[in-house]
Amino acid sequence: MTTSTSRALPLTASLLTGTVALYMTLVAVGNITDFGTNQAFVQHVLAMDTTFKDEDLMWRAVTSEGLQNAAYVAIIVWETVTALVLIAGTWYWLRGHARARNVSTYGLLMVMLLFGAGFIGIGGEWFAMWQSEDWNGLDAATRAFLMSGVVLLVVQLAGDRTGRAT
Repeated sequence: MTTSTSRALPLTASLLTGTVALYMTLVAVGNITDFGTNQAFVQHVLAMDTTFKDEDLMWRAVTSEGLQNAAYVAIIVWETVTALVLIAGTWYWLRGHARARNVSTYGLLMVMLLFGAGFIGIGGEWFAMWQSEDWNGLDAATRAFLMSGVVLLVVQLAGDRTGRAT
């Protein structure tokens, strides 16, 4: 690996990790400061009230407002912790710290779990979010999942703080 490449990959990893950190920070802050907007989204998805209302699926609906709000708060906590982990990962990259790749990997996997397993898998399929014209977040979830996946690949290619792939 050339010297410029060995410096470019860690810089790229830090900037891309920082981009996802910024995104997750804005998502978390938005959900905290404008609690009601996405609270309604989560409530409608869990209640399955804008789906086709197929009786074979409606048993999955969660209509308890307390459970809906608990799920939403759990999502916000997950987003906040994810943002903090990614901020730490970015800081480690910028400081040339050996923990940069591991910390960034954990944060990026947290994003992928939230948007892949949480929104695409559970929301999209289990709660049939794909059926809703009004409360369908699959496109946004797919974008976040793919973005974090690409950044995860770059982070893995970047190797340790010296830029050597390990």
